[in-house]
Amino acid sequence: MPKYVIERDIPGAGNLNAEQLKGISQTSCGVLNKMGPEIQWVNSFVTTDKIYCVYIAQNEEMVREHAKLGGFPANSISKVSTIIDPTTSE
Repeated sequence: MPKYVIERDIPGAGNLNAEQLKGISQTSCGVLNKMGPEIQWVNSFVTTDKIYCVYIAQNEEMVREHAKLGGFPANSISKVSTIIDPTTSE
């Protein structure tokens, strides 16, 4: 299945405390459980005013539906073409 990177504009995201992040995670997981195995959350990166999430999903529409059902912004959704890392240089 394709992998997507989602950019979410959330002012003050870097100031969210552990309990708030737990709540966001619980909401996301609850939506994912209802949507089924065709969409999976890999991880997220919290920065000052944004959260970048990595998802595996059948299509972009599923990613948008997850955002809508969870009440999360999805300001940008990009399909990953390929992944590189330090071993790519070998």
